[in-house]
Amino acid sequence: MKVTDLQVIPFSIPRKAFRNGKCLEATTVTQTLTKILTDQGAEGYYFGGHGHGDQDGMTADQINVLTGRLKQMLVGHDPFDREKFWHWMWVANIPENLLSVVDMTLWDLQARAFGVPVHKLLGGCRERVRAYGSTFPNMGSPEDYAAHALACKAEGYTHYKIHPYYFWDPETGQSDPGRPSHIEWDIRCCQAVRDAVGDHMVLSFDPWGTYRTYEDAFIVGRELERLGFYWYEHPMNEYRVGPYEKLARELTIPILSPEIAAGSIYTRFDWIARGASDMTRIDILRGGITGCIKMAAIAEAAGVKCEMHMAGFANLQILGATSEDVCTYYERGLLAPGVDYDTPQPYLEEICDPMDKAGYVTVPTEPGMGYKINWDYIEAHRIDR
Repeated sequence: MKVTDLQVIPFSIPRKAFRNGKCLEATTVTQTLTKILTDQGAEGYYFGGHGHGDQDGMTADQINVLTGRLKQMLVGHDPFDREKFWHWMWVANIPENLLSVVDMTLWDLQARAFGVPVHKLLGGCRERVRAYGSTFPNMGSPEDYAAHALACKAEGYTHYKIHPYYFWDPETGQSDPGRPSHIEWDIRCCQAVRDAVGDHMVLSFDPWGTYRTYEDAFIVGRELERLGFYWYEHPMNEYRVGPYEKLARELTIPILSPEIAAGSIYTRFDWIARGASDMTRIDILRGGITGCIKMAAIAEAAGVKCEMHMAGFANLQILGATSEDVCTYYERGLLAPGVDYDTPQPYLEEICDPMDKAGYVTVPTEPGMGYKINWDYIEAHRIDR
């Protein structure tokens, strides 16, 4: 079997964004479907590749790299040689998200060819995963967060993660580009949520690297310890590893980082070796499925957790092939009052992650990633003609 073509199909979808405490009017955005074709009829697919996992389509420049340089790299070769391609793309300094798209499309192709879901091709470990509700930032007042956490608890979530206030002043309700964080309000939010849900719900916290000083990160971390939070994710800019080493030494709450730092497994191994974090984090756009599985093995050998970043089909397939002792949770979201998370996008017949009343998500069992694709919608909304 040989690769004969790589295509990217851009198409339009509706998007209703949530920002600064409210749902915005619906707009139209571009989603992308990457396809790899072979001389024996086997095909692989991947949606998205830019921004938030599989939800955001790639830009025109990124599409050109895929259908130009990367297509030339793959055509004529065995599509099952993912490890070879993965190393070729790293050596060539291909942007991480683009090499990830190629890698995941190839995983989908082989799993479809064999008639199994990707996690079975990897080596299945579990069929369902514990989910946590992950909020949008700037959801409103601390009381709004508390009410939302209670609603999530009633829905079945046993773990709730707060994205607090950044680049927005919760006191005035206005944008605040010069002040990325407001730690007093962040602490009030965490206190309100803990008071509302009680001591038995797992809580985590992610200020998305907006604390500009070690002092701010330390002050909030001490309060999170007092409130019994489970992890403290990405408190400071991840280009400054030294302050993370100090923070991990001084606090008892586990530091979960790096979240978005470039460098895939190489950066994350370095953080573990330097003691800059207590748990590691990776997502499917930081090296694809191949990179994430490598990172899970590195974390397991080091005796630390490797928590997957973001939601999506590929994330669930990785979790289905890893132990709960290594990768415990699935990030379900982003969530906020008024956000419709459970209705599938029009190009899919089902969402990837319906959750049961016990707070678990079942790993998709359809061949490949698990997509049930509405081809008629994609064809009717193509924008590359």
